[in-house]
Amino acid sequence: MAATKSQTKTRASLSTHLLAGGAAGLAEAMCCHPLDTIKVRMQLKNSRRAAIDATAPKSFLGVGQRIVQREGIRALYKGLGAVVSGIVPKMAIRFSSFEYYKTLLANKDTGLVSTSGVFVAGLLAGTTEAVAVVTPMDVVKIRLQAQRHSTVDPMDVPKYRNAVHAAFTIVKEEGPMTLYKGVALTALRQATNQAVNFTFYQEFKRIARQMQGLDELPSYQHLILGGVSGAMGPISNAPIDTIKTRIQKATTVAGESGWSRFVTVTRDIAQKEGYKAFYRGLTPRILRVAPGQAITFMVYEKVKTWIDIWNARSQHIRLPNEKYA
Repeated sequence: MAATKSQTKTRASLSTHLLAGGAAGLAEAMCCHPLDTIKVRMQLKNSRRAAIDATAPKSFLGVGQRIVQREGIRALYKGLGAVVSGIVPKMAIRFSSFEYYKTLLANKDTGLVSTSGVFVAGLLAGTTEAVAVVTPMDVVKIRLQAQRHSTVDPMDVPKYRNAVHAAFTIVKEEGPMTLYKGVALTALRQATNQAVNFTFYQEFKRIARQMQGLDELPSYQHLILGGVSGAMGPISNAPIDTIKTRIQKATTVAGESGWSRFVTVTRDIAQKEGYKAFYRGLTPRILRVAPGQAITFMVYEKVKTWIDIWNARSQHIRLPNEKYA
């Protein structure tokens, strides 16, 4: 089994992960959020309602066009505030926890991390970010995205005005634990996503370095490798994401447990809409996640390199002064 060398030379500090990850996440969100909105609308679409409305589009391009026509182009960015406000801690937690778990799983003698170790580190990192940031962010984002109102008509007032108002309203009306609705499924989705994502990316990067004899790959190769590895996760866990989206969109029912809610939603989708409905929105999700991961890894690697160069130069500038201290 292949192994990758643990980064023991100069381990990046949390601030480096914070800045590089935050910049990467912001770039990814701004570029790809419209595709996520289309994906959510497709996942929330009810088959019987669609049958009544013969004009309802079925393709992701058709859904996107209808959103723009009926609600305005800004509607494609509904929920962006919730995403952006969670991007910095999410990416900081993702990359820093992944590196931390890798050090725990590294061979004590060689410092190498096996491919299975990278996979487990990705699982743990995905679970960590899901519990800490992603679940509350997803609940708020999905409630905002599910609102079908025009962003160009001032008389059409939505229930949730923005991410902060949505979070406040949800907590006030349904309780704070509503923000953690679907946390188990979110953790499962994020864990499988990051396990597959990091494993493929790390292996692709290792192979590319060996083949070209390079210590560091150019940015366009990080972009390509990130995109390819990013497409793997959605394919592996599409049903989980659809069920999670339905659960988080619905309002809380008193006395209903998380398991009973999961069973009810899963059964309703299978019985009323068919098993293909579990994969509804897969195409826009791949189109959202794959380029998103491509942008994330490219920007992260680039910004991290810039920070490392800046830190090295700063230390070099300070060295003469340290002799006279």
